[in-house]
Amino acid sequence: MSITIRPALPADVRGINTLVEPMTHTGVLLGKDLVSYYEAVQEFLVATDEEGRVIGCGALHVMWEDLAEVRTLAVHDDQRGTGLGHRLLDSLLERAVQLGLERVFCLTFEVEFFSRHGFEVMSEGVDPELYNQLLRSPDEGIAEFLDLARVKPNTLGNTRMIKLLAPSD
Repeated sequence: MSITIRPALPADVRGINTLVEPMTHTGVLLGKDLVSYYEAVQEFLVATDEEGRVIGCGALHVMWEDLAEVRTLAVHDDQRGTGLGHRLLDSLLERAVQLGLERVFCLTFEVEFFSRHGFEVMSEGVDPELYNQLLRSPDEGIAEFLDLARVKPNTLGNTRMIKLLAPSD
């Protein structure tokens, strides 16, 4: 099977939603409205099969001048164990390097998966100046990064992880 990883198009949004929606019922991913996917389509990469069906996706959301978050990384059930998730994550990390970012954050249940890519459990917060700037954002992912109490019910059991990027990553 030939799989292509490429930037998502608005025409892919319904496929992304179809892929992700079942995972929201199990609590693996947070649910989003369709409009949220359209608003963030430029952040997404998709993996498509020969028929153009979306079989994997992931997003890189820039949070600050040197920081981004990997979001909505998912592969279709029949693609688990094939390395597609690894390929998608590697592509997102490559995109982060191209953007000149130094750190990539994720909030995940899949600690081993992200650890294999150099992510480590976050043990410290951010400097006070950055914290105060990020507090101004209405974005829930930033609230998760800051570990704010208001997002705790949605993040129970998840692990906050971060990867420091080298220019050659």
